[in-house]
Amino acid sequence: MLKFFRLTKIVLVVWRYGLDQLLLSSFKYRGVKWLVRFITLGRRLQQPRGERLRLALETLGPIFVKFGQVLSTRRDLMPPDIADELAKLQDQVPPFDSDLAVREITRALGASPEQIFSHFERKPVASASIAQVHFAELKDGRQVAIKVLRPGMAKVIDEDLALMRTAAVWVERLWADGKRLKPLEVINEFDKYLHDELDLMREAANASQLRRNFSRSPLLRIPEMHWDYCRENVIVMERMRGIPISQIERMRQAAIDLKKLSRDGVEIFFTQVFRDGFFHADMHPGNIYVSDDPATLGQYIALDFGIVGTLSDFDKDYLAQNFLAFFQRDYKRVAEAHIESGWVPKATRVDELEAAIRSTCEPIFDKPLKDISFGHVLLRLFQTSRRFNVEIQPQLVLLQKTLLNIEGLGRQLDPELDLWKTAKPILEKWMDRQVGWQGLHDRLRKEAPRWAKLVPQMPRLVHTVLSQRAEWGEQQHRREKLLRQLLHEQRRTNHMLGMLIAFSVGMILGITAVLVWW
Repeated sequence: MLKFFRLTKIVLVVWRYGLDQLLLSSFKYRGVKWLVRFITLGRRLQQPRGERLRLALETLGPIFVKFGQVLSTRRDLMPPDIADELAKLQDQVPPFDSDLAVREITRALGASPEQIFSHFERKPVASASIAQVHFAELKDGRQVAIKVLRPGMAKVIDEDLALMRTAAVWVERLWADGKRLKPLEVINEFDKYLHDELDLMREAANASQLRRNFSRSPLLRIPEMHWDYCRENVIVMERMRGIPISQIERMRQAAIDLKKLSRDGVEIFFTQVFRDGFFHADMHPGNIYVSDDPATLGQYIALDFGIVGTLSDFDKDYLAQNFLAFFQRDYKRVAEAHIESGWVPKATRVDELEAAIRSTCEPIFDKPLKDISFGHVLLRLFQTSRRFNVEIQPQLVLLQKTLLNIEGLGRQLDPELDLWKTAKPILEKWMDRQVGWQGLHDRLRKEAPRWAKLVPQMPRLVHTVLSQRAEWGEQQHRREKLLRQLLHEQRRTNHMLGMLIAFSVGMILGITAVLVWW
């Protein structure tokens, strides 16, 4: 019965916001088209389709809001107007009852907040689709933030995902572009993200890794996790104070250099990508603050680490070569990088792919470099690659979505920001570390602990190998000597057998002759 009411609500929201019109022009069956046109007569829907979709998802609740956020990361599948609108979705949802939060904390930590903390604020300071946050103070005086998972989320998520999968099947059947957009694949990807976010211990581990990566950096601050109070549904971390990055006027009043802040944001992102291969992948304005403390003025503060991206050395090399080749207009190298990556069939002709990339990207260079969007460059490359049957890697799509977020933040802070000028030294430094003397030095230093263990053992290992070789040689010599003896004995045996046969034949012939004579 509950599923029926939920499905009814979804249908009513679809009707209210005219989402049927998103599919109208692409329905395969004329009868369905006629019916939809008939039932939509008289509705006045002035908002653009992307805005209507965003409003519908917000009406349907937190899980659908989160789905829209994940859907916005698949810009390789979505029309630009819809993807841009979905990117505006924020987790501004009403908090759940504080008594439920206290119950969850007590159940997770084995004691009530009053027993664990010297002070606990029952009123939440932030609320999102998956969890909400309360401030508190530990017994030793340290200020902390407590993130509590919404109770019963797993059941709600599974039920809504089941309805989404049913809808995806119908979209594939009725919509001409349904199969190309792979709705089931997108929902399965969403399923993975959601269930990862339901494990707050995973988020705490992600934060710890990012904090370690930037432990010596003056650009980015990550809250420390208090592991004694971290569980799957509750985590306790250092309380961070700052100004939300969307509040430009407050940052100006705090004397924060916005131009430097925009450059620092780009450097942080490219450092995460190309140095660490581990990046915060949910960097919308609600998760980014800027410190207004005089001691750390202007430093970025990152929060919410439920979604992170990882890149292999192969991925990083692919991206760096593409970016550098693109901004040098070396389209042949871009084509070669696509083929070498294995994401384009090996039989693809380099000149054909080069021509396609040139026709797609060359118009961009009519603009000043500062006006070129890295995210859109990557999107154009993905779109061109699709024509040549390339499967876009999920980690690169997540990277592109994060890059668009960074660009939006950077240009909001400084409209004149030249991303290429800021990012190029980082890319060139990384390439030098990969193929230059610095790279050789770094790899030797990385391998040094292994060699330090092996070098003292080398004389013994060499002696063992030589001894084994000498013993093997001696055994081989004995085997060869034995083989020669066996061959000699076989020849003697064959000789004696031949003589015996000849003697026997002679005797038989002699006896036969005597008998005949007689």
